[in-house]
Amino acid sequence: MFNLIEVDDYVRVEPKLFGLTTKEAVEQQLNETHKGFMGHEMGFVVDVVDVMDVGEGIIIPGDGAAYYNSKFKLLTWKPELQELVYGTIAEIANFGAFINMGVMQGMIHISQTMDDYVSFSKSGTLIGKSGKRSLKKNDQCMARIVAISYKGDDPKIGLTMRQPGLGKLEWIKEDKKKREVDDKKAAKYAEKEAKEAKKK
Repeated sequence: MFNLIEVDDYVRVEPKLFGLTTKEAVEQQLNETHKGFMGHEMGFVVDVVDVMDVGEGIIIPGDGAAYYNSKFKLLTWKPELQELVYGTIAEIANFGAFINMGVMQGMIHISQTMDDYVSFSKSGTLIGKSGKRSLKKNDQCMARIVAISYKGDDPKIGLTMRQPGLGKLEWIKEDKKKREVDDKKAAKYAEKEAKEAKKK
């Protein structure tokens, strides 16, 4: 989930940025230190949106940098359990697929790619046994976050596409058309049954 977070904190500005105006130096320093940062509480910092206020700077003896009490806004993305995500298949492996969600990647285990027995083909695709559906690199998909682990440097995100309305975008369209056809058949059958019941 994307969030806009307002932060009030001291920003350590390195001496190499002292030639800039104070606000420019703080903004550049924030971009260097915060952009791409991943924290358990905050999530992944996508961008420094705005530096709203920069207070007086202080210098700590023994440290050549200046510290400015600053207020700034960060755009972050923090994965949430059960969140729907859109992405593109970045890589197929014999155990599943990696999906690029823009901000970071998630992993879909082979058993969670489709509601079918799935095998890995020599051509680098995942193929369903009975439905003959295939999943390959660069396919666009909808998935749901079912697991998040913050162990290590980068969080690990587990995804599923084995629920209605999820999967490769083409599959979703096919399923929607099939449901519409089935609904029309069911409505016609119910109408026919109602007419026959009136005759009796």
